[in-house]
Amino acid sequence: MTAVPDLLPMLGLRVSAGPLELRGLRDEDLATLVDVVAAGVHPPERMPFTFPWTDVDRDRLPTAFAQYHWRTRADFSPDSWSLNLGVWYDGRLVGVQGFDTSKYLVTRSGETGSWLGLGHQGRGIGTAMRQVMCAFVFDHLDAVQITSGAFTDNPSSQAVSRKVGYVENGRIRRERRPGEAATTIQLLLTPEAFVRGEHPLEVSGVEAFRRSIGLDSD
Repeated sequence: MTAVPDLLPMLGLRVSAGPLELRGLRDEDLATLVDVVAAGVHPPERMPFTFPWTDVDRDRLPTAFAQYHWRTRADFSPDSWSLNLGVWYDGRLVGVQGFDTSKYLVTRSGETGSWLGLGHQGRGIGTAMRQVMCAFVFDHLDAVQITSGAFTDNPSSQAVSRKVGYVENGRIRRERRPGEAATTIQLLLTPEAFVRGEHPLEVSGVEAFRRSIGLDSD
């Protein structure tokens, strides 16, 4: 009998390291994450994201949040894909760690992005979840580099990147919120510079996922 992860293998991914587990997001997980988002992701006067998705009207945000994840599933292809994995810490769903790429079979490169509920920040979870994703992409998806970015007024994100081994790779000035200019620090991570976490990875579902992005054939 066909199961949902057979149709979209990223839903069958599980990557764990110590108390942290990253895995594919099912619909029931999205409902839980909506509550995490509603409790706060960042102070309202600040905007850490290049796309200000948390500025959506509060009544509209749950639907917009779910639609984004449904859209990334529908648009998933070897040519362009977003891997958004839920982050569980000690069994509790606390945020999302993502990796976005296009032309991956050529570039072997993509960009990390993440968010974590306010109540779970400041405990080292943000660093650990980035380390887990980067280790997974380097070790199991054959990546040769990973990029990221952070606004100059987002020191916590910059600190995570430094701990993981990213180095600055230029700056870009962009519109953050309507009419607001801000500068993004571009960041680059290579396998040689990568600072791994203390726990080894345990991975399941990777064979089917590799096939789904064109790395292996049946």
